[in-house]
Amino acid sequence: MRYEKGRKDASRRKIIEVASERFRSDGIAATGLATVMADAGLTNGAFYPHFKSKADLVRETVVAAIETQADQMRERLESGGLEGAINAYVSPGHRDSADKGCTLAALLPELARQPPETRSAYADQLLPMMRDIASRLPPETEDPEATALAIYATLVGTLQLARVVEGTDLSDRILAAGASAARALAQS
Repeated sequence: MRYEKGRKDASRRKIIEVASERFRSDGIAATGLATVMADAGLTNGAFYPHFKSKADLVRETVVAAIETQADQMRERLESGGLEGAINAYVSPGHRDSADKGCTLAALLPELARQPPETRSAYADQLLPMMRDIASRLPPETEDPEATALAIYATLVGTLQLARVVEGTDLSDRILAAGASAARALAQS
């Protein structure tokens, strides 16, 4: 049976999109291929023409997610500056939408246990985003890239902590404290 041109690419994009949301909401280890494929509206057998293994899917999903995340960060930096990017990152909406939010905040412990190729692919995508943040720091900043890394680490940790106690006043306080700390780093 022949399919229309572009169907395989569309199916691959759909699998990555569904896997990305599932991994961020449920975790990599807790997400089975059968669930991803069912959510994508495809059979289990349709997985292997696209990916060699779940590890291959994880790597490609992480790269796609960080590319999207970097684009969003760049847009926020351009439209609202560093202050706007910080506010968007530690917003209640971002906290409450793990399946669509920052991959690192959602999957940090699991990403650290992925094969070196996946961790390396993430690092390759992370550094350009840090350079975008660094470019928005005051010109007198002593080490802009290190400061950008500290800001991002503060934001990621803030989001993780706030998600653990989501739905409480403490969660909102964590978001506010993290935003304040990130702003302080940006001004130092």
